[in-house]
Amino acid sequence: MTYRVCFVCTGNICRSPMAEAVFHARVADAGLDGLVEADSAGTDGWHEGEGADPRTMAVLEGSGYGLDHTARRFRPSWFSRLDLVIALDAGHLRALRHLAPTEQDAAKVRLLRSYDPAADRQDLDVPDPYYGGVDGFEECLEMVEAASTGLLAAVREQVEGRAA
Repeated sequence: MTYRVCFVCTGNICRSPMAEAVFHARVADAGLDGLVEADSAGTDGWHEGEGADPRTMAVLEGSGYGLDHTARRFRPSWFSRLDLVIALDAGHLRALRHLAPTEQDAAKVRLLRSYDPAADRQDLDVPDPYYGGVDGFEECLEMVEAASTGLLAAVREQVEGRAA
């Protein structure tokens, strides 16, 4: 049975597609292709149908990540097929938990940086780089990469638990 993860930010053109690309790479490197699937969405539909921000793509490609992406809006009906919903900041966390049809679905929502043991527990947000320069996108990638290691470990534990 496939374990499904969805990364969610506001418009699904910067942070969440970046997290999706990094996590895809981590899953492939861990040999978990076919066992773990990841995608991304936005809490709002402003950019539905658009590609990822060119700065996102440049930073990802510059670091060796690939991504074929079209922005979309998160739908509450998706909770039933997802195992984990990863919010990129506290605002997304609140919005997603509000959208969740059940308490069980709300419990699937977690902050990405909660998986980074070095992150400041008082501020687990991945800042929105959209209105800044490429340095904000690079900082975003660093935060995503740092958290993805812990996230992969947690997902691997769940996947292995299902197989046992």
